[in-house]
Amino acid sequence: MDNDANIIFIIAAFGLAVVLILMRERIPEKLRRSMAILSIVLVAFAFFLIVYSFFSAGA
Repeated sequence: MDNDANIIFIIAAFGLAVVLILMRERIPEKLRRSMAILSIVLVAFAFFLIVYSFFSAGA
């Protein structure tokens, strides 16, 4: 697995989540809901990649 791509994705997913939290008043209601759901999915996948990398580190 390409660790550099994983790290970039993890940083981008958490960065999107932070931006959505900090700018929640400026984002329109319809867009806010869909972006929040997308952000939750991306952060959950980032957590999966982190856990998977820990389990595959010894292999």
